[in-house]
Amino acid sequence: MPESDSVAYELSDGVATITLNRPDSLNSLTFEAKEALLSAVERAKSDSGARAVLLTGNGKAFCAGQDLREHAGKLGEGQGLEGTVRSHYNPIVLGLTRMPKPVVAAVNGVAAGAGAGLAFACDLRVASENASFLMAFTKVGLGADTGASWTLPRLIGHARAMEMLMLAEPVGAQRALEIGLVNQVVSADELADSGRALAERLANGPTVGYAAVKASLTFGSGLDLGNALEMEADLQEQCVDTVDHRKATLAFLNKETATFEGR
Repeated sequence: MPESDSVAYELSDGVATITLNRPDSLNSLTFEAKEALLSAVERAKSDSGARAVLLTGNGKAFCAGQDLREHAGKLGEGQGLEGTVRSHYNPIVLGLTRMPKPVVAAVNGVAAGAGAGLAFACDLRVASENASFLMAFTKVGLGADTGASWTLPRLIGHARAMEMLMLAEPVGAQRALEIGLVNQVVSADELADSGRALAERLANGPTVGYAAVKASLTFGSGLDLGNALEMEADLQEQCVDTVDHRKATLAFLNKETATFEGR
């Protein structure tokens, strides 16, 4: 991973923590920050010591999305967003959704535009009571990117996704919990510990099984039931062959607590 001050990477107790680190700019995404984030996601995937990933932001925001100051400068040079959507946002989202390890977003503040899309691409979301989600794209005359057109309706349904994307009004943490946009809301003081605890719980779980759950849900969401059933069968056969499955089955029969090795 190239040296960068805009994104931090730390591995501890099986959890790779990726922190967006431009607090003075609400962790908005410059070219350099997107490059660093993509590298961090790729590093977490290949890091043998990482069995779960935690994505969060430093300061009072999770991520305000595209850095519009940098973007305005590029518009003045005759450049648009096409390059960064394909070379940055798309591979980052695919990296998170296809990560063969669970990914938790600890949303510490505003998540807007592409920043919200990053949170939606994670498997589970813990939000601070101060968090809010804003699909800000239409405010600047844009459609959705960062996978939001795919992830958002799957989280909250077509009608609510249309409302968020078209009206571009912020959704607070409690409302986000009510509609299924986040899994848990905690106080601002508790967020770091709660997000970390969830990531560590997953890091101690059946990594191969979690990867199978992610793959089957992603695969099944775009296919008919018959193909989804076949995909589940293939993945289940792979899981049955793991050490984790055999040990956990014996532990269950012996009324013991299962421990997982991720293999």
